[in-house]
Amino acid sequence: MAFTFSDADLEHIGTVLGIHAKHEGSVARFELLNEANARRIVLEINRQITLPPLVADDEPPNLVSVYAANSFLQLQGCTSFIASEELGEVIFFAKRGGVANGLVVEREAGCSLYANVDEQLLSTDFTQLPPELIMSSVVLSIFDDIG
Repeated sequence: MAFTFSDADLEHIGTVLGIHAKHEGSVARFELLNEANARRIVLEINRQITLPPLVADDEPPNLVSVYAANSFLQLQGCTSFIASEELGEVIFFAKRGGVANGLVVEREAGCSLYANVDEQLLSTDFTQLPPELIMSSVVLSIFDDIG
């Protein structure tokens, strides 16, 4: 069965990010503001995207989007997440067809996207990688054993 965000998952994400979600239908919206650094982002988690018949039945219906002043990031088919209170961040993960993607959202209204990372890099010896590939491989490696 495909992963879907539960109400408890959304509450945990809100706790880690330090803000309560605003709910509208299947969408949970978190508005993050860091006045000290003049940063503001909006995280939206949509739990019930209706997919066309051509898309695989096991495709997770989760759509995670981040709106920022100068950018828009989107992670389709989110398969899992990890929310860390110690780090103050949530990492959303999508894995399909030998490729991993991750979207990191920080409590301080920051975010990072790692896209199209070869799954083999998640379990490799990081010291053997070129510097340009180390960060994405380290961040996403925590999902190596998770679907």
